[in-house]
Amino acid sequence: MGSVSPPETEGQGVEKGDLNPGEGTTSHMSQGAGKGGSHPWNRDHLPNELGSRRVLSCWGAPDTPCPTSQVVKVFGEDGACRSLEASAATTARQLCETLVRRTRALHDHSWALVELHQHLALERCLEDHESVVEVQSSWAPGADSRFVFRKNFAKYELFKSNASLFPEVMVSSCLEANKSMAHSELIQNFLNSGSCPEVQGFLQLREAGRKVWKRFHFSLRRSGLYYSTKGTSKDPRHLQYFADLTESNIYYVTQGKKLYGTPTEFGFCIKPHKVRSGVKGLKLLCSEDEQSRSCWMAAFRLFKYGMQLYRNYQQAQARLSQPPWIGPTPLRSVSDNALVAMDFSGCTGRVIENPNEVLTAALEEAQAWRKKTTHRYSLPAACHSSPLSAAIHRTQPWFHGRISREDTQQLIGRQGLVDGVFLVRESQRNPKGFVLSLCHLQRIKHYLILPSEEEGRLYFTMDDGQTRFADLIQLVEFHQINRGILPCKLRHYCTCVAL
Repeated sequence: MGSVSPPETEGQGVEKGDLNPGEGTTSHMSQGAGKGGSHPWNRDHLPNELGSRRVLSCWGAPDTPCPTSQVVKVFGEDGACRSLEASAATTARQLCETLVRRTRALHDHSWALVELHQHLALERCLEDHESVVEVQSSWAPGADSRFVFRKNFAKYELFKSNASLFPEVMVSSCLEANKSMAHSELIQNFLNSGSCPEVQGFLQLREAGRKVWKRFHFSLRRSGLYYSTKGTSKDPRHLQYFADLTESNIYYVTQGKKLYGTPTEFGFCIKPHKVRSGVKGLKLLCSEDEQSRSCWMAAFRLFKYGMQLYRNYQQAQARLSQPPWIGPTPLRSVSDNALVAMDFSGCTGRVIENPNEVLTAALEEAQAWRKKTTHRYSLPAACHSSPLSAAIHRTQPWFHGRISREDTQQLIGRQGLVDGVFLVRESQRNPKGFVLSLCHLQRIKHYLILPSEEEGRLYFTMDDGQTRFADLIQLVEFHQINRGILPCKLRHYCTCVAL
């Protein structure tokens, strides 16, 4: 078997009193630096071409003076704050990994650091390679800006989704070829600095210094964002330069109608680096729907960061796929760390130490569980209800208690409108019922879960008793494997951690 280089060990943002961060990740890549256009889109081939270069931070360079570290405050979704000390080389991903370790959260690449400007109602997810100190230094003194630590399941969805994120009518390369283009081929086209894809479509634009919104046809190219002063014309005489990609960041507008009078709820903003505070200088835009907004924002990220963005995704995937017995121990939840693999097939139990045997045993147990529960899910619960079984769901991270429908919509929207993102909450209309809130096709749907009792047996159902579950945990586990009456399987649960 060929040798595989383990993913590089990278440093962390640290709390007061911790050791200094170690080595950093690849430095920011300028536009067009990646030359991946001559290679076919192949997931096995690209990582070799994009082999990450290790760039030492100044902590590890003996001849370089150590930079002054800064205290970075990070907020949770509950408003709690934690202060950490970070060097100039500390990246957003490193800080996230530190917070995952501190909060003992389950480690995955969906954790993100969000830059939030509350007074402007703007927010964006930092890319993994971005310097946290550099971003914080760009804020105006005294501005109501902060970092928020939360999930973002949509962060790398453009590389994972089989369905195209970009409607064909919005991509010029698809129109010119007069044929549909596979999603992977389209992404490769964006990453290839030698190609010239163009995203186009109508957007509402707020005129500078006025509250009037006008509809223009925009074109996003590698050279920047343009709009036409004459319909959909692309004649250079009619194209007006609107924004530069390299010297700007793109943000979601979270309270567009209230603060800026946006025509729809799908506003976004291009904020030049030189604009540190205030509304003046912000370039406010508005889409017709969420799909259009997602398309523009994904294209902006692809054009701005190019192959660096794909490299971030590959490194995140490599860390997830790294076996626990190779390299550094992955960060897991407290409950996971307390578990060991056991074999009870003999007269006495034994601890399984061989990793390959552990994996085989887990697969066999999963298959047996599926066979055993196929029957059980379609029948009433086999045991009488008890206070424990009736309340056991309260211990689950996907259960959010008495959260309103509006707050649910906002929470799922913040953590990513990706198919399969869900949570379970108490019903506001039915005091004994629950609601499964699920995202599908960038829309959030709500399914009522009702308890029922038959011959002294309590069960829960979403389809008038045709499929019955002993408790909410059983209901969720079933729909993580089977779609059932839902439009898609349950993939990612919304969760909030206390800092």
